[in-house]
Amino acid sequence: MDAAEIKRSLPHRYPMLLVDRVLELVPGESLVAIKAVTCNEPWYSALDDAATVEGFGYPPTLLVESWGQAAGLLALRPGADTRTAGQVMLAGAMSGVEFLRPVHPGEVLEHRVRVVRAVSDAVIFEGESLVDGEVVMRLSHMVMAFRPGDRLRPAGAV
Repeated sequence: MDAAEIKRSLPHRYPMLLVDRVLELVPGESLVAIKAVTCNEPWYSALDDAATVEGFGYPPTLLVESWGQAAGLLALRPGADTRTAGQVMLAGAMSGVEFLRPVHPGEVLEHRVRVVRAVSDAVIFEGESLVDGEVVMRLSHMVMAFRPGDRLRPAGAV
């Protein structure tokens, strides 16, 4: 999947679309996606010229979000055993999240996502993120649930 197909598949937009390309996809089983980290991202805008390399660590919450978007792309593909038409993807729970080292601008994240189990309107994933073959984050489980979009909107919302 290229950037255009990712953009058609996910509702996220700048600055929160955090997957650049899908390298491998086995529907209903696994996915490998990449995200290039750059110093031009908005979360680095407040850093002054005296900031050290530690200040440029990619925010861990965004690392999880980026991995979760990759998981969402896997869940949305045919064979994922979910009925997603008119549904909104929600990250329901995570466990066993480990951050093994910081990620910095100039590095390319490789998200590896595997389906553990798909049940009705929920999918359980596991996986990791790597930089140059080194694991930088690991997730034992992420539960993604699908809920009707019309039931999540406030009354009278368009």
